[in-house]
Amino acid sequence: MGDIKKLQGGYYELTKLDSTKGNFKQAYEHYKLYTLYRDSLQKQEVEKRQLQAKMQYEFDKKQAIAKAEQAKKDAEQKRIKNIQYFTIAGLAFLLLAILLFAHIQWRNNKQKKKANALLQQQNKKVEETLTELKSTQSQLIQAEKMASLGELTAGIAHEIQNPLNFVNNFSEVNTELIAELTNELSTGNKEEAISIAKDIKENEEKINHHGKRADAIVKGMLQHSRANRGQKELTDINALADEYLRLSYHGIRAKDKNFNVALQTDFDESIGKINIVPQDIGRVLLNLYNNAFYAVNEKKNNYQPLKGGKEYLPGVTVSTKSVKSPSGGLGVELTVKDNGNGIPQKVLDKIFQPFFTTKPTGEGTGLGLSLSYDIVKAHGGGIKVETKEGEGTEFIINLPINN
Repeated sequence: MGDIKKLQGGYYELTKLDSTKGNFKQAYEHYKLYTLYRDSLQKQEVEKRQLQAKMQYEFDKKQAIAKAEQAKKDAEQKRIKNIQYFTIAGLAFLLLAILLFAHIQWRNNKQKKKANALLQQQNKKVEETLTELKSTQSQLIQAEKMASLGELTAGIAHEIQNPLNFVNNFSEVNTELIAELTNELSTGNKEEAISIAKDIKENEEKINHHGKRADAIVKGMLQHSRANRGQKELTDINALADEYLRLSYHGIRAKDKNFNVALQTDFDESIGKINIVPQDIGRVLLNLYNNAFYAVNEKKNNYQPLKGGKEYLPGVTVSTKSVKSPSGGLGVELTVKDNGNGIPQKVLDKIFQPFFTTKPTGEGTGLGLSLSYDIVKAHGGGIKVETKEGEGTEFIINLPINN
């Protein structure tokens, strides 16, 4: 390039020299060579600059790529560091959560063990209490049965005693009349003997009548205690209600001669026979009658009439009537009503609960109404109570005619 520059300068000087001498043709040739070398030099300079520029561009590009790659590497390293940081932080949090969960689980298990131990103790106590309760319940049920049996026996004894008294009395009278008859016949007093014979005959008829009455009572009780008890059968509910009313009343009268109650019955004769277990329904009636008599007797014993007021007259009313049952068929409604003190409203919802009683300690087991409720339910019926304190109580039993 230095040689070319020298040639360019030499031809430029020759051009000027030839021009001075007037050798213009030669000056023109020299000038063309000068421009040729000048252009060549300029081209080389341009190419050199272009090359430098390209090289600078390539260098800058490589620098930029290197910087970008470095920035990318830095960003990647930062991302990796961030990932590592968050991973470590996540693992630490997870570990903390696991430790916390394990602690809570351990504490819960500890509390659960304590609760289970306490529950086992309570279950043991409950089982012991339940066993004791069952034993007490069995004893109370047995006591209730024995009390019912005693009341029933007293009623039966009173019922049978009346005809037996007539039989014994007329038998004694007949013994005396026979002695008189023998006397009159021995003395020949025929008319007196015939009169005495008529009296003996009448007495024998009365003995036979009351003997049959006692026999009917015994047969009726044997029927109630026959081997197939617990079986439903067609039963005259009116006769059953009346029979147990008399048994209950005379049973109490056998214990207390001063006990008197006005009994009233109103039986619907159109009912006919219904399908029930007579012994069970009889027990229900006996419970209701006994409670009614107890209520009116308590009121009578504690009654203090106002000055100029009426005396209290104890009364129990038993009635039956044909009604529609809840299922839509025909049913029987049997009511036992008394004019005693009534049941307090605060205990009204408890009277059908087992072992609940309003009677003083020793006078009631609290099982009568509970068992009565179960018996009536077992027959597909229902039992409810209506009461007003100071005025009386009415128990209403509904039974389907055919169940």
